[in-house]
Amino acid sequence: MSILFVSALALSAALVCGVAACNRPAAPAEIGLDLAAMDTSAQPGDDFYNYANGAWQRNTEIPADRSNIGSFYRASLTTEQQTTELVHGIVNSNPQAGTDNARIANFYNAYTNTAAIDAAGMAPVQADLARFNAISTRADLSRVLGEQLRADVDPLNATDFGTENLLGVFVTQGLATPGEVLPYFLQGGLGLPEREYYLSNDADMVRIRGEYRAYIERLLTLAGVSDARARAQRIFDLEVQIARAHVTREQSEDIPSSAAVWSRAELGQRAPGIDWNAFLTAAQLGNQQRFAAYHAPAITRLSALVASAPIQSWKDWLAFHQINSHADALPSTIDQAHFAFYGTTLAGTPQQRDRAKRALDALDTYLGDAVGQAYVQRYFPASAREEVQGMVENIKTAFAARIQGLSWMADATRAEALRKVETIVVGVGYPDSWRDYSHYEVSASDAYANEVNGERAEYAHQLAKIGHPMDRNEWWMTPQTVNAVNLPVQNGLNFPAAILQPPFFNANADAAYNYGAIGAVIGHEISHSFDNNGAAFDSTGALRNWWTDADLANFRTQGEALARQYDTYEALPGLHVNGTLTLGENIADVAGLQAAYDAYHASLNGQEAPVINGLTGDQRFFIAYAQTWATKMRDEALRGRIATDGHAPGMFRALTVRNLDAWYTAFNVQAGQAQYLAPDQRVRVW
Repeated sequence: MSILFVSALALSAALVCGVAACNRPAAPAEIGLDLAAMDTSAQPGDDFYNYANGAWQRNTEIPADRSNIGSFYRASLTTEQQTTELVHGIVNSNPQAGTDNARIANFYNAYTNTAAIDAAGMAPVQADLARFNAISTRADLSRVLGEQLRADVDPLNATDFGTENLLGVFVTQGLATPGEVLPYFLQGGLGLPEREYYLSNDADMVRIRGEYRAYIERLLTLAGVSDARARAQRIFDLEVQIARAHVTREQSEDIPSSAAVWSRAELGQRAPGIDWNAFLTAAQLGNQQRFAAYHAPAITRLSALVASAPIQSWKDWLAFHQINSHADALPSTIDQAHFAFYGTTLAGTPQQRDRAKRALDALDTYLGDAVGQAYVQRYFPASAREEVQGMVENIKTAFAARIQGLSWMADATRAEALRKVETIVVGVGYPDSWRDYSHYEVSASDAYANEVNGERAEYAHQLAKIGHPMDRNEWWMTPQTVNAVNLPVQNGLNFPAAILQPPFFNANADAAYNYGAIGAVIGHEISHSFDNNGAAFDSTGALRNWWTDADLANFRTQGEALARQYDTYEALPGLHVNGTLTLGENIADVAGLQAAYDAYHASLNGQEAPVINGLTGDQRFFIAYAQTWATKMRDEALRGRIATDGHAPGMFRALTVRNLDAWYTAFNVQAGQAQYLAPDQRVRVW
């Protein structure tokens, strides 16, 4: 959970509650916790994760078609069952042509008809391959690279574009241009997760590089491309150069240093090599005069590489990535080879998911709002939305109260921090308006065309935002997504319907459970507005330093202490969490959990929480939090997470509790126990 983006300002103010919560009877609530998952032989102060999740950890097997399992998987299984029922009903209803239901049915039927996909062979992609093969000049190459430009619409990973395109585009308000919506240019072009996979001397990375080089050759061979070995070597060598051109993951996460805005003329001056007239015209950006150069050094180096690397290498690279990025819509031999590398080699997953389930994932990508609108109408009650909205207001109030109580913060800094909390826009469950897919042509028989047309439709949708005021209510996740997100440029949050279910939210459970589970998620996302990157944005979403020098120094000192704390966590022998890379998420965990705890206590209205199953309210709160981070990962997936992800693995996020004084009191944690931190070592960011 991002990971990218009030009413009252004191806990003494009246708390907001939804109708469902206010009308709930006073009878004892369900505990909500999974008591069978716990290992009560473990001492909370020595091993809190296993105390909360030890039996689950021992007894749970990772399914053959998964690289990891945990609470998000549990919630996604429920959502998958619901969307399966929903989509099958739509497919079997003979929907009227031209409707969203018809698009859903056509997409699903084409995607799941593997016999037709196999029979078509490589025919669907031939026009694209011919387009690449016709490149003969640098201007041709620039034009085709512009034609390939696509929109990045994943706010959790908007700072690294992925594999299909040399550059990607993300469209929103400029970091330092409040009120002006701009296309951001992002680095891309790699088939491996990120640059260190190409450049690191780590033995596992060296092995993966060798297997990737072999995979490129295998995919080209299966696609019937001639001279596959020589082409594969050229592609791999070019990608090594692309990787060297990229900024590092840490640099990519440094948002305040990435606010450059280049004029149309500056593109040519600062990034010579690409024929920008040809590129931008083909990318439908020919009239655009200003661009957010998020990865400015990488854009310069990648542009130079377009001019210097052999044209044949680029033609081979384009062909490979067109096939690789649409492998699921091409013959099964290609699809299986793609999974063997990306699923098994990179993530350790032995078995590919069922095609029908993968079709649901693809629908979420290409027709996510259409499926989402039907999903919430059928499965998401208004009472749940209202109750969670009430919890959001309570936690915002608690967070504001914490800001009010910070002794080290100057009044000017405090005023803007409170303004951020007051003006944050929170979306719960689903957006208030839905996407229009009327310009997206979906075939009942051509899965490849559906993906390509879907990418073009999304690109057009994103470009249409340029020149208009930013929509602060825009959603960047579909309602059926089990996740949540903070959007710092919008000063907004999204909490999709699918995360508002067990094990994160249970309308029948007591407040301790819900505040420890979904409450901590809500607090986490609010806190992202004040993590090491979010704190650089003001209440309007503009990148602006609103801190005094002393306040910023204090804040950074706490962040450095938290980074050192996470550096000590060892995921595999010799492999430690990167506390700097994961700092934003860890700050949000600490601050969000504390705000959720304060809001939980305020919700008790001065009453003592009941003891349920021998557990106090505070104990239930902290156990609920730890159980949301129950995590089991294959070693390959764990290595990939540590290397590339800004989120620490869940078993370490559960240990956020070590920084809250209330956890020590709740479980009588004493000095000398393994997870005890002295009071001056507990990080209190907010």
